[in-house]
Amino acid sequence: MVVIKWREAQADRFADLFDMYHGEIYRYVAGRLSASHADDLAAETFLVAFRDRDKLNDAGQVRAWLYGIATNLIRRHHRDEERRYRALGRVGSHAEPAENDHERIISRVAAGVVQRELAAALRDLKPADRDVLLLVALADLGYAEVAVALGIPEGTVASRLSRARKAVRAALGGADPTRDISGATR
Repeated sequence: MVVIKWREAQADRFADLFDMYHGEIYRYVAGRLSASHADDLAAETFLVAFRDRDKLNDAGQVRAWLYGIATNLIRRHHRDEERRYRALGRVGSHAEPAENDHERIISRVAAGVVQRELAAALRDLKPADRDVLLLVALADLGYAEVAVALGIPEGTVASRLSRARKAVRAALGGADPTRDISGATR
């Protein structure tokens, strides 16, 4: 990791920071909202970071700090996010199969059902719980990084994540979408 003294940062160093983290911030925002919002909000994340660079006390926490800024910007767009989850919860998989592949059709229908159920489960979470779950699931942040990103204690991260996972599992009939196929929990 590039060590940056934020209080003395120059534009070229900030450009290096942008190059290092823009892609993952973009993917996080796109995963939370949409690709159409990702360009603007990812860029705005770095604009806010540059403007507020004197507020960062620990250069080792730059990544988590950027995710915190992005999460706050997403909160401003919360109504759009809520509408998206509601829409995904209502919309089914209407695409017609190209050929009569029985397994592919079953797979597509099952994915559509899970997508709707997952969207509904995410919509129903408290915003603070949803933020923690999505920072872990989409941004692959650890508890300490989520704590820095949201400005909350690690214990609060753990309790919010546990509560969110429990609610999502219940909505999905016991399935845990935070487990990879090897069975390890993220």
